[in-house]
Amino acid sequence: MPESPAAGSAGPVIPEAAPVLAEVVRSGFTEGRHRGSLVLLDPDGGVEFALGEPAAPVFPRSTNKPMQAAAVLRAGLDLADERLALAAASHSGEPFHLELVRRMLAEFELSAEQLQCPPDLPLDTEEAEAYLAAGKVRDRLAMNCSGKHTAMLAVCRRAGWSTEDYLDEGHPLQLLVRTVIEEAAGEQVPAVGTDGCGAPLMALSLTGLARAFRHFVTAAPGTAERRVADAMRAHPEYVAGSRRPDTWLMRALPGTLSKMGAEAVQVVALADGRALAFKIEDGSLRALGPVLARALELAGVRDPVLARIGRAPLLGGGVPVGEVRAAF
Repeated sequence: MPESPAAGSAGPVIPEAAPVLAEVVRSGFTEGRHRGSLVLLDPDGGVEFALGEPAAPVFPRSTNKPMQAAAVLRAGLDLADERLALAAASHSGEPFHLELVRRMLAEFELSAEQLQCPPDLPLDTEEAEAYLAAGKVRDRLAMNCSGKHTAMLAVCRRAGWSTEDYLDEGHPLQLLVRTVIEEAAGEQVPAVGTDGCGAPLMALSLTGLARAFRHFVTAAPGTAERRVADAMRAHPEYVAGSRRPDTWLMRALPGTLSKMGAEAVQVVALADGRALAFKIEDGSLRALGPVLARALELAGVRDPVLARIGRAPLLGGGVPVGEVRAAF
């Protein structure tokens, strides 16, 4: 039986609940809520608006990919255009994604068997259904991080580093990734875990993440950071896919850099230096679009793409009966 707090003791400290970022409204009834933290930076990089605890560390998941791609460039791999965008991608597994990964592997005299990302189905649901209908099985190439892993293997070969342990936290490439992340974010990495693809996963605060993306957008032309940002913005379909909000946003708003990550992490930097980052606490991706659209609205964006990104209907009997909507 648990002990009772001693006389005069304040008792256990219960963390304050994160603010509600989105509500789930079905048939006029609020049946659920998604909590989280969010930060918006002004054009000079100062905090303009915040909810929750944006200074607390989170695992950024795939929003770290632009920094990983910049490290590959710094280490000496000369990637550009679609190939560099794919190195920073969480691709949908569409045919053009898989074909470019195959070409990159061949160009660098690598094989799919050397990739250490796990076998998977395409990230996009429609692509996964078509993939299975064609009789295909889970494959490393189809995994959404295969472009990043191809670039990592290629730079290890170019630099004379070992390829068997390229995902080890102490590998020269991963040490360089950490340096790039810390420089861009302006803070130290407080924890390192393992991402879904097996790569080291370096924690940052949401404020640090927003600063990092702002740094990529405002970096001098020709720097590794700016080269990555320019490639992603020029070829957004290789960063995400044909049916993904990151693609829609970077196409609609020139100069915008956008990247989502698993567990509902999202970072965006606008051309004028404004930036935002948020994480939905429960990891629900259904809340990501409405929260992103509202955050961009607060950042001063006025564009029809926000309605497309923010639309998250709830169905009943196959017809819309409600929605997931921003609550701030």
